[in-house]
Amino acid sequence: METSFLDFEAYQRMGLKCGLEVHQQLATRHKLFCKCPNTSYTDRYDAEIKRHMRPTLSEMGEYDRTALMEFRTRKVIHYRLQRDRVCTYEMDDAPPFGLNREALDIAIEISLLFQCSIVGEIHIARKQYLDGSIPTGFQRTMIVGLDGWFPLDGRKIKVRQISLEEDACREFTDRGHKRVYHTDRLCIPLIEVVTEPDFRTPEEAFRGAEVIRRVTRVTGKVKRGAGSTRQDTNVSVTGGDRVEIKGVPSTHLIPQLVHWEGIRQRALVEIAAIMKRRGLVKESFLENWHDVTTLLRMTRHAPIREALSAGAVAYAVRLPRFGGILLHSLGGGRRFVDEVSDRVRVVACLDQLPNLLFSDDPTPNIAQRIWQRAASQLGADEKDSVVIVWGSPQDVITACEEVLWRCRDALDAVTPDTRQVRADGTTRFERVLAGPNRMYPDTDMPPAAIDDAHLASIEANLPALPWDRYEVLTQDLGLPHDAADMLILSGHGDLYLRIVKEIGAPPRVVSHILTNAFRRLERGWEHPRKIPGDTLLEFFRVYASGRFAREVAYDVLARLAVDPQGGMEAALAGLPMLQGWTATMLDDEVFKILDADSERLQSLVRIKAERVAMGQAVRALRGLALGSEIRESVLRWLDREEVTA
Repeated sequence: METSFLDFEAYQRMGLKCGLEVHQQLATRHKLFCKCPNTSYTDRYDAEIKRHMRPTLSEMGEYDRTALMEFRTRKVIHYRLQRDRVCTYEMDDAPPFGLNREALDIAIEISLLFQCSIVGEIHIARKQYLDGSIPTGFQRTMIVGLDGWFPLDGRKIKVRQISLEEDACREFTDRGHKRVYHTDRLCIPLIEVVTEPDFRTPEEAFRGAEVIRRVTRVTGKVKRGAGSTRQDTNVSVTGGDRVEIKGVPSTHLIPQLVHWEGIRQRALVEIAAIMKRRGLVKESFLENWHDVTTLLRMTRHAPIREALSAGAVAYAVRLPRFGGILLHSLGGGRRFVDEVSDRVRVVACLDQLPNLLFSDDPTPNIAQRIWQRAASQLGADEKDSVVIVWGSPQDVITACEEVLWRCRDALDAVTPDTRQVRADGTTRFERVLAGPNRMYPDTDMPPAAIDDAHLASIEANLPALPWDRYEVLTQDLGLPHDAADMLILSGHGDLYLRIVKEIGAPPRVVSHILTNAFRRLERGWEHPRKIPGDTLLEFFRVYASGRFAREVAYDVLARLAVDPQGGMEAALAGLPMLQGWTATMLDDEVFKILDADSERLQSLVRIKAERVAMGQAVRALRGLALGSEIRESVLRWLDREEVTA
């Protein structure tokens, strides 16, 4: 769906405000509170356990509203475990084995890059998660830095806090009353960067998220790849309330999501005004529903007919003076009825859509006489709306309650919710927004002091900030803007400058190896692997001396990653080395390779023949000659054969 964004003044009139919560996994060897490896994801598993989640009282003796909502869903949680990736701590069968100090140091480093004040003592808290994403029912989290900032368009975007916490499970499926998680992501250390609501437009929020991503990446100590970074986007408008869009997988989705959430909230403010003009109050929405199973036995509406034949029941709910409101547009092709349907889907677990019908829907559904009889049973008139839901008896009662509650809550305009991302840039209800009553102190972990001398040593070795590094790479060293950007995101910017300045290796070749080759390596790594900086310097020193070609650089790096202590000689052993060809010798070898396929190459147009011939020659001489020299020989062969078509 194409989004037509508004201008700055329009968002200002709307009163749009946005803040970000950016979650970034850290590239540590171990998880946050145990010695399990910090690995990549896998769908393999060795065992499965099942649990039911129940809310507990907070320190203040109160229940969190999110926990109570999750409890009403009656979900059964299944966890898929792989034996070498989880332990008794993560299943809440053992206390934590101690705080990962490597993770804490990275969190401190990132906090300092955001100009935060570092807390003097780390206090670990528990945050309830009743959706089942953490088997213990709570997440351990700790604040590391406070009151930071970063620049954006000449303004200071305030960073409220930076926390270090453990990641949750990875959801696999969620259908009906069964939710399945893989535990491969569980308890991986991550930081959460929380900004103030300082972004005024969708585009500003996107660029702010990009700045945060770059600041964390310059350390070279964060994970990369799918799922390693996730954004929560908090949005509000005048007359609305804070709504959290959860788990945004890509920063490029942020502008659409912020825009449509602003439009949605503005529409909900309009709906609240309509309801109040009609004299509706919360007490108007009484528990007025009726069993219409018998009435619908002969309906031709396929979803209802199939459900009733399988033993389901159907109920009708009256919404007083609600005529037309369910059809009210929320933008992005969504209507208020979708809000009601979402609550039924999530809380009553009636997730086979459509999961409800309503009387003022202009789309044909069930016979008009059935609607009239259902309305008569409920005492509804032409000013009312009637909603029909179907499913198991217990789920249908929950659904009726949710229909009334969502419509009753519409009087408040915007309810503070957590929302899921939809592929078209809009969102849907996930759960009510958690409140402060889900936090309480952890009794298993003592406070951890941050030593002043240790803090000073971290501060003394901070990498350059991305905007400073970007200027050096593009203006001083002449790297293309996209190459400089990739280098900054790779976290190897400081190392790159050392290599170029100390060794004099070709800047663009060094950039290519430190970005593309490392990305290829990381995709195959089960555990985070770090090649020491001195070892990488030696790698480029040997490369600059001409001992091996760029084509085998990946193989050399892969060997160094597995055994960095073995050094360059061990990494080079057995690999094809440059032969020191003269032009004549290389021509003889390349011509022999291409002569074997001469007829086909001569049938191609010049540009394609050059590409195919180059591929054949490089594959045959991989690591034995420089690519630039091979290309010269290929061009001479094409000229000799007069391949010009």
